[in-house]
Amino acid sequence: MQDTVFPFAGGLGLFLIGMMLLSQGLVAFGGPTMKSALADFTGTPAKAFVSGTLATMVVQSSTAATVTLIGFVSAGLITFSQAIGVLIGASLGNTATGWIVATLGLKVNLGFYTLPLIGVGALLKLLGRGRIPDLGIAMAGFGLMFVGLDTLQQGMRGLAQVFNLAALPSTGLWASIVTMLAGLALTAVLQSSTAAIATTLTALHTQAISFDQAAAVVVGAAIGTTLTGVLVTFGGTIHAKRTALAYILFNAVAGAIAIALLPAFLSVIAWLGKHAGLDAGATSLAAFHTLFIAVGVLLFLPFVPQFARLVERVLPDRGEDTTQRLDASLLSIPAVALEASQRALEHAALGLLDVYGEMLSGTATDTHAARLQQTTPSLNDIYDFISRIELPAGDPRAAAQRIAQLHAIDHLLRFRARLHELAQANVDLTEPGYRWALENSRQILQSARQGLEQQDLQASMEPLKANATTLSALSHDVRHAIMKETVSGSSRAPHVVLQRTDSFRWLARTGNHIWRICHYLSQGRAPEKVAPAAVAPIDPPQASEAIDP
Repeated sequence: MQDTVFPFAGGLGLFLIGMMLLSQGLVAFGGPTMKSALADFTGTPAKAFVSGTLATMVVQSSTAATVTLIGFVSAGLITFSQAIGVLIGASLGNTATGWIVATLGLKVNLGFYTLPLIGVGALLKLLGRGRIPDLGIAMAGFGLMFVGLDTLQQGMRGLAQVFNLAALPSTGLWASIVTMLAGLALTAVLQSSTAAIATTLTALHTQAISFDQAAAVVVGAAIGTTLTGVLVTFGGTIHAKRTALAYILFNAVAGAIAIALLPAFLSVIAWLGKHAGLDAGATSLAAFHTLFIAVGVLLFLPFVPQFARLVERVLPDRGEDTTQRLDASLLSIPAVALEASQRALEHAALGLLDVYGEMLSGTATDTHAARLQQTTPSLNDIYDFISRIELPAGDPRAAAQRIAQLHAIDHLLRFRARLHELAQANVDLTEPGYRWALENSRQILQSARQGLEQQDLQASMEPLKANATTLSALSHDVRHAIMKETVSGSSRAPHVVLQRTDSFRWLARTGNHIWRICHYLSQGRAPEKVAPAAVAPIDPPQASEAIDP
C-alpha cells in the first residue's frame, strides 16, 4: 500500500506545488504587464476574450487569472462586460495545460530534463535582483510540475491495482452526473482544476479509468475551478460577487451541455481520431475539454452585454460608496490595490469639493454636516486599506505611490475639518468684502474638479499652485490691513473683525489644502506626461477693494 499511495500523494503534491510556484512567479514577474494588457486590450468582448485566453495560457492557471480579474473589476480598471469576456477566455485558456500534459508530460520523461530548471530557478531566486527572483520561482515551478507528473504516473499505475476505478458507473446520464460530481469534488479538494485534470489524464493514460469516465471527471473539474473565485468573494464587493457568479454560470452551463450531449461530443472526438489523426487516450481527452468549452464560448460570447445585464439584475447594486471598491482580495496585487485606493481617494476628494462648492455659492443645506460626518470613516477605511497593501520588496514606485496617497489622506482630513468649521461658523461668503477671495477660491475649486474628473491633475497643478499662493499672500496682507484699520478707530465691533480675519485665514488654508490634495493625488497616480497649465491665476485685488465691507 505504501509503495502505491506514497508515490501518488507525493507526485500530486509536487505537481500542485509546481503549479503554485509557476503561477505565482509568472504573475509577480509579469504582473504590471498583465495589468496593462488586460486594461488596454479589453475594449470589446472579442478583445477581452482573446486577452483572457492568452493571460491564462501564460500564467497556466485560470484561478490566478480569475482572482486577478476580480481584483481588476473591483478596482474599476475594467467594466463588468469586459470582465465576462476575459472570464470566458480564461476558461478556454485553461484547457492549454491539458494539451501540454497529454502531448508532452505523458509521452516524454520531461521530469528528468526539467531538473536543471529547478536548480537554475533556485539560483535566480537566491541571487537575482528586481523581478528576476520571480522568474526563478516560475522556472522552478515549471520543472517541479513535470517531476511531479512523472511520480504521479508511477503512483497511478499502482493505485489502479489496489482500487478498481474502472468499476465506477460509466454508462448512462446518471452515471455521467455522478462521475462529474466526483471530478467537482476532486477539484474542490485540490483547489486546482489543472491538478484534477492532470490526475485524470494520468489515470486515463495508465488505463485506470475509461474514456467516458475521464470525460465526465473533466467536466466536473471545469465547473469546480470556479470554487476558488467564490471563496475570494466572501465579504467582497458587489463587483467581485458579480464576476464570480458570471464565471460559475458560464462553466456550469458549458458543463451541463457537455454532460447532456456527452454521446455527441464523444462521437465528434471519435470522428477526429479517425479522419484528423487525433491520438486516442489523453490527447483525445484534452481535445474533448477544449471542444465543450469552445461550444460554451460560441453560445455566450455574442451575448455578453445581455449576460452582464442578467447578472446585474440577479445581484443589484445597493448604491455607490467611496470605499465600495476596496476589496480585501486586492491586497496581494499591489498595482491593482493602489489603483483602487487611488480611485477611492479621488472619489472622496470630489465629494468634499462638491460640499465646498455649495458653501462658496452660499447654498446652506442641512445635509452638509451629515455628508462631512460620513467622510471621516471612509478616509479611515482607505487609510487602513492602503496600510495593508502587500508591497513587493525593492519596488520604489509602489512605495512612493503609497506615501503620496497617505499624504493625500492627511490633507483630505484637514480639508474636511476646515469645511466643518465653516459650517459651524455660519459665515456668509457672498458679502462684497470677500469677493476677490471668493473668486480665487472658486478658481481653485474649478481647477481641482477639472483635474480629478478628467484624471489629469498635472494639467491643473500650475494654476492651483498659483491661485493658492496668491490667496495665501493676499489673505495675510488683508488681515493685517483690517487689524490696522481697527486700531485706527474702525466702527466695526471686535467680534466682527475677528470673524472676518478668521474667514480670510480659513479660505487661504482651505485653498492650500486643495492644492496639496491634488499634488499628492497626482503623485499617487504617477502620470506619464505633464500637460500644460490650462487656467491662469486671478489678478491680485487692490488693498482697498479687499477690505471693503
